Amino acid sequence: MISVILLLVGFVLLIKGADILVDGATSLARRFNVSDLVVGLTVVAFGTSCPELFVNLLASARGNTDIAIGNVLGSNIANVFLVLGATAAVRPLVVGPGTVSREIPASLFAAVLLWVLAADPFARSIHVISRVDGLVFLGLFSLFLVYTYSISRDMDLLEDAVRLPAHGPVRSVGMVVAGLVLLALGGQWIVDSAVKLALALGLSESVVGLTIVAVGTSLPEMATSVMAAFRGNSDIAVGNIIGSNIFNIFLVLGVTSMVRPLPFNPIAHADLAVMVFSNVLLLAFMYSGRKHVLDKWEGLTFLALYFGYISFLLVGHG
Repeated sequence: MISVILLLVGFVLLIKGADILVDGATSLARRFNVSDLVVGLTVVAFGTSCPELFVNLLASARGNTDIAIGNVLGSNIANVFLVLGATAAVRPLVVGPGTVSREIPASLFAAVLLWVLAADPFARSIHVISRVDGLVFLGLFSLFLVYTYSISRDMDLLEDAVRLPAHGPVRSVGMVVAGLVLLALGGQWIVDSAVKLALALGLSESVVGLTIVAVGTSLPEMATSVMAAFRGNSDIAVGNIIGSNIFNIFLVLGVTSMVRPLPFNPIAHADLAVMVFSNVLLLAFMYSGRKHVLDKWEGLTFLALYFGYISFLLVGHG
């Protein structure tokens, strides 16, 4: 019971910490004349991936690599099947052509690349996401940031529509520090509680990472996408999810594997296959039925696949 309470409190601290960090970092960026749109496409996107990053750093540092890998795979699967599925089931999502032709394929590329690197075709026995792999991910993440900045230059008309908060320099720095502290504390409680729950429930750390931890760290993306969809900004709802999935692989796994190489359990290849399939299916749905629209029936299909996947994990994977 204590582990469950600490897990829930950890999620609250994690989400609040990410929110405060983004607020403070955004204010500092504006003081250096960084445009609101660029901040929104970088700092805010980074903020929604902060929960995954801090949980993974702590899990990796403590040797709980199954939780670290499971968290990223589970978050990416939940982002597409659960978050987009639930959102589209309530309201069809109209997706912009740029997201369909560039961002979704980029997310698919990231997933396939992770699968290739995790397979380690030159390794005879041990499969691992090495520091070299981490450097590759971080290099691609840098290219993604350059791309993000380049498209923002063509979207100046959105500047007036994006107004982000500004605070004094001392308060902004204080918010960044406070956000980092909450993220660290929340991440520590989540990792500790997840390990204890895995032992108590007779589940593997991998399954707990793929389910409980993954859904918890996906809450910021869920809140952002649902609110965007209800406000009629469905392209933002989908773009947020796709951007977060790219961040999770290139940034989160890149940084995590630089701290400590991540041994990759061969059984997790099935979860990698599901993650790749979720991207393939999302791309296919963009050209089936109504073009560039994620319809209600497609959202319901995503939800059915997600709950089927979770059932498979709990029954045959724990």
